[in-house]
Amino acid sequence: QVQLVESGGGLVQAGGSLRLSCAASGRTFSTYAMGWFRQAPGKEREVVAAISWNGGSTTYADSVKGRFTISRDNAKNTAYLQMNSLKPEDTAVYRCNTGKSSGDYVPPRGIPVDYWGQGTQVTVSS
Repeated sequence: QVQLVESGGGLVQAGGSLRLSCAASGRTFSTYAMGWFRQAPGKEREVVAAISWNGGSTTYADSVKGRFTISRDNAKNTAYLQMNSLKPEDTAVYRCNTGKSSGDYVPPRGIPVDYWGQGTQVTVSS
């Protein structure tokens, strides 16, 4: 199985930046789509950004376009989410994913396994 370990969350003022990292164990990660999802209190989980296995395709939620950038370094088995111009409404638990859920948005699709990180809290104060 694949284990995803996240880091980089925290408290930041509106307008600031954070960079989330997701380090994956094993080599399987590099063949799967990867994504960042978030869930705020009282709201449904939503995809923030997703990236194909080789970085050739990305997708972003409308609310973060132009502010967030997803990337991956397969040689390091690590994915990133650079978050700039943060807003209070970005406050949520952010989870890293590789496999089926991310494959709903970018290739490869129909992945038979799904792995999630533990979640990291991002809090943006006004």
